[in-house]
Amino acid sequence: MQLGILGFPKSGKTTLFNTLTASHQATDKYATSSQTNMGVAQVRDDRLEALRDLFNPKRYVPATVQYLDIPGITKGESAESLDLAKLKTVDALVHVVRAFADPEILHPEGSVDPARDVATVDLELILADHTIVETRLERLEKATKRGLNPEEQRERQLLSEVILPALEAEKPLREIALDPEDEKRLRGFQLLSAKPMLIVIDADETRAAEPPEAFGVQLRPAVRAVTVSAPIEQEISTLSPEEQKDFLADLGLSAPSLDRVTRASYDLLGVISFFTVGEDEVRAWTIRRGTRAREAAGAIHSDIERGFIRAEVVHCDDLIRLKTMAACRDAGLLRLEGKEYVMKDGDVAHFRFNV
Repeated sequence: MQLGILGFPKSGKTTLFNTLTASHQATDKYATSSQTNMGVAQVRDDRLEALRDLFNPKRYVPATVQYLDIPGITKGESAESLDLAKLKTVDALVHVVRAFADPEILHPEGSVDPARDVATVDLELILADHTIVETRLERLEKATKRGLNPEEQRERQLLSEVILPALEAEKPLREIALDPEDEKRLRGFQLLSAKPMLIVIDADETRAAEPPEAFGVQLRPAVRAVTVSAPIEQEISTLSPEEQKDFLADLGLSAPSLDRVTRASYDLLGVISFFTVGEDEVRAWTIRRGTRAREAAGAIHSDIERGFIRAEVVHCDDLIRLKTMAACRDAGLLRLEGKEYVMKDGDVAHFRFNV
């Protein structure tokens, strides 16, 4: 799972990136960068940690999320200022929106207005998409001289009759309802406004516990939002677990930004975790919600999917409570499931297979 972090300069996006990925990119008041940074965040999961403590394995492998920190957007120059090549590969976008005041750090627009910035960045993404769609339609128009095949004809119809009018109406493509075949066609273009969006409100310490709506940010289709205070969260990330709890409690928060941002990312993308456990390894695996057992086995190895026989499944809550697989089996909680079983978030699975 890969997400691209973007926003206006001095919004706090690189500070958030450093907190999420334990990176050390420059974040002082005068630092700027034209480089895209890449880092990996471990997904902290209390359930997986409890399983680790239960099995004391040789290896502990939590789920991970890869983040890209994209250089700050320049208003009106989206196609030039956005790292389009990198952003096209991400599964979703994270827009860090400035909601803090600092007289020493001027906002590019001259004032702090989160709702305005959300709308402005959406428009920049729409403009970048508009350029891509117009270019493709020009190529299809030239190709009409040789004759378009049925797939090209449908593509031209989709782009000219549905996608281009939406963009010209300044509507993000993530809000457009398409049938599965057209969704697949559009996915090939990797258009930015079609990607799900996580809005991260970067607020003052005193407002870190307030909901996004308190900053005038309204949620729309395929959009989630969380509030953080990036500098404070970076400080929290250096503390011990016990010190973190005390600090968060003082701020009125239940979890650090790493947890809240990754949870919101999971929710946005419709993904869940299942676990495999043993003395050798305790590990989390990320799959799409609704994935069946056989396909979930393929997340571990294609041979397991190909030779799938059955899955032995127990929910992690039951295993943590009863301590052993044997106790879960005796209690009738360890089930044998076939290939059509739909995996649940928090399932602990052992796959039987024969290749």
